[in-house]
Amino acid sequence: MTAEAPTTGTPSRPLSIESEAELDELIAENDLVLIDFYTKGCTLCQSIEPVLGNVARAHDDLTVALCNPREDPPLIERFNIQSVPTLVLFEDGERAGTLADGFQGGAAIDDFLVESRSDT
Repeated sequence: MTAEAPTTGTPSRPLSIESEAELDELIAENDLVLIDFYTKGCTLCQSIEPVLGNVARAHDDLTVALCNPREDPPLIERFNIQSVPTLVLFEDGERAGTLADGFQGGAAIDDFLVESRSDT
């Protein structure tokens, strides 16, 4: 990972994940993780990145990370990535939800987080 999570709390900006091993480690170490699967050159992916920064700052219990599955192709099949951006939420190490509807604003992502979480 190119940015380290602080020892207390969650990062206030998205982390960069470069491999399946880093992704698995992040999911194992954090209770609530939102992964944005993106590709370089995708304008929708570039547009959603600042929105995800706002989401990361708004949710104290959420770790947000960006992952280009082309850097580690097994991720494409593992998470059934058919379009980008694709957001995948993990809660307590388990996949809780997927949002693959293109660009989403902060309110739509917040709604996705609420709908996907098991404790709501």
